[in-house]
Amino acid sequence: MTADAAADRSWKGAASPRLAAYCRVATHDVDEAAEQIGRIFCPHGLQPKAETARDFLALHNCAAFGGFSINYVEYGGVVTIDPGCLDRFFLVQLPFAGAASIHTAAREVATGPNRAASLLSPTMPTRMVWDNCAQLILLLDRRMVEQRAAALSGRAVQPIEFDPAIALSGERGSRLRAHMLALAELAENLGGEGRLSAVAAADWRELLLDILFQQPSGGLSEAIRLHSGRSDALPRAVRRARDLLAAQATEPLDLAELAAASGVGVRALQGGFRRHFGMSISDMLLDIRLARLNAQLMTAPPEARIIDLAFELGFTHLGRMAGAYRDKFGEAPSATLQRVQRSRFTN
Repeated sequence: MTADAAADRSWKGAASPRLAAYCRVATHDVDEAAEQIGRIFCPHGLQPKAETARDFLALHNCAAFGGFSINYVEYGGVVTIDPGCLDRFFLVQLPFAGAASIHTAAREVATGPNRAASLLSPTMPTRMVWDNCAQLILLLDRRMVEQRAAALSGRAVQPIEFDPAIALSGERGSRLRAHMLALAELAENLGGEGRLSAVAAADWRELLLDILFQQPSGGLSEAIRLHSGRSDALPRAVRRARDLLAAQATEPLDLAELAAASGVGVRALQGGFRRHFGMSISDMLLDIRLARLNAQLMTAPPEARIIDLAFELGFTHLGRMAGAYRDKFGEAPSATLQRVQRSRFTN
């Protein structure tokens, strides 16, 4: 069914659909909706409530960029959506009209316009009930999010599960809402082209990841504060040394100079790093360099060479660098670069 035909029977939910130039699905057929939207997001069960089945409408508009997309999804009537685990991505769902009840393994969340949004993690089983609901949905690639978490926290790549509830009245919820609306407006101003420059796409990735990591996520938030040197629990000398390592990451490590600049002895500083970060000073420097390499690969131009990026960051042994990168981020540097370039090409 065409978008125009669907609009003829559209329910009076949101004032007007967002991202109209990016229409992917517009139908009153349940099976078609489940199949087509499942191709964009993930396979899922879709069941209208019997007494509202005559009002069923599915509309999905999607503007996709490298590693993320902004979507407008609308269902008429009351529908149950059962995606199970999302697996490949995180979803932030911002209600425009109607209401939605989100059931996850962690808790149940009731969402609605100007009240609450939801954040779905890929490893958390999810079931939703939408009641004449329209939502603006931000999709973030799971690999991109988990690699950034590893870079920020000093940990290896591992699954992340965020609190599924986002209060829109709070500062973090308000900021998230404002930037999702701004991204939708930007996409609409592109007139359906959906093309951002590499610099603009990289800026948006950084902004969206920064906003995402402000949401509660178990022990991850504290791990990020600690590893970045922002934790109040860190002694001044250890924090100072961590800051110096970050500022001089491309330079050779001189433990004696680092300790002197931090105001303590070498052995005391080494003990402080192991006690507070769980790693040696040289391991911390390696982790900082790996995180920067990952960030550069995520924004690298097509002509970029890994060997050049690595040498600029102070790596002198490419084989060891590649092994350490794989241990931390779960893939080779070349795989990260290829995935980013492929995402740009397909979007």
